[in-house]
Amino acid sequence: MDLDTIREHPIWETVPPWAAMASGGSLLAILFLTMGRFWFADTWLVSIFIKGGPVMWPLLLCSILALAICLERAYSLRTENIIDTSFSAEVRRLSTKGNLDRALKICGDNPSAMARILKAGLTRASHGILEIERAIESAGAHETTRMEANLRGLGVLANITPMMGLLGTVIGMIKAFDVISVAGSGNPSLVASGIAEALITTAVGLIIGIPSLGAYHYFRGKVDKFIYEMEEESLFFVEDLIKAMENFEASEQATETASEV
Repeated sequence: MDLDTIREHPIWETVPPWAAMASGGSLLAILFLTMGRFWFADTWLVSIFIKGGPVMWPLLLCSILALAICLERAYSLRTENIIDTSFSAEVRRLSTKGNLDRALKICGDNPSAMARILKAGLTRASHGILEIERAIESAGAHETTRMEANLRGLGVLANITPMMGLLGTVIGMIKAFDVISVAGSGNPSLVASGIAEALITTAVGLIIGIPSLGAYHYFRGKVDKFIYEMEEESLFFVEDLIKAMENFEASEQATETASEV
């Protein structure tokens, strides 16, 4: 079973792939860290996580969610899933010749976003150019929404993880000053754990937030590029349909004139 077959399974209509990946990753991470407190306490990663305090758990969840969304968007926003120039050229060639049924069948067999847009236009071909343009615009808006899916969530994660790190910093400093108020400032080792918690959570929040923000803008740029290319292909497609309709009307008029003569 290949990845495309798994991705097209009906279960993803109710459970998005990124949510499944995030849930699985969260369970594995929680299991590892829970066991690590007893079996791998001397491991650098586990010891850092424990020193970071309770804020490290929501930061861990955010990191898994961000990674899952990035993997899902990287797979979904492949060029072959969005636009295939050779396929679009073939549909335009058939449309110019007036072979709309064949072009419609090719669009139905192609799983790309561009194929769904062209199919929407072809299904309204008998209703005139205005209906074709409306259908293409509606399908294009729908495909744009699909391409932008989960990107808002990635942007939210990129913004809130540094804030969570700041929250951990505040909590750590509160603990440090609480120790100082009780034991005094004569022994710096007593406040070291609180300061360590403050610095660790800040660093982890930035480590998660910076790559997430970069990935968000990368995918946004990729979506904008696809939208521009799809609009260009749609414009060429409509122009070819107009030419095909004009040629058909001209041939019909010529046939009627010849029959009258």
